[in-house]
Amino acid sequence: DVQLVESGGGVVQPGGSLRLSCAASGFIFSESGMSWVRQAPGKTLEWVAGIATYQYTYYAESVKGRFFISRDNAVNTIYLQLNSLKTEDTAMYFCAKGFRPDLSTFPQRELWGQGTQVTVSS
Repeated sequence: DVQLVESGGGVVQPGGSLRLSCAASGFIFSESGMSWVRQAPGKTLEWVAGIATYQYTYYAESVKGRFFISRDNAVNTIYLQLNSLKTEDTAMYFCAKGFRPDLSTFPQRELWGQGTQVTVSS
């Protein structure tokens, strides 16, 4: 069974930082691209960042230079470092299988985690 479990969310002030984690199990992690997707209140899903099996990374324009995705295959985990947070970054952040997942598959449990809430507020 595929499991994706996010953690690390919280409430921070603008300009603050967080590091999100996604612990994966139930598949060959090293052979799968992974990604982070977020959903702000009242908004549609927004792809944030992806990391390929060969370490290639890509980011949404809105987070370039501020967010950084990484993976540690030894512990089947991906991370998202969120820096210089803005109120607009407030969202539920989801971990997903695939470098650039089809958002229409949300929230299929074989592909998506349950999310971790990031709230940026002064």
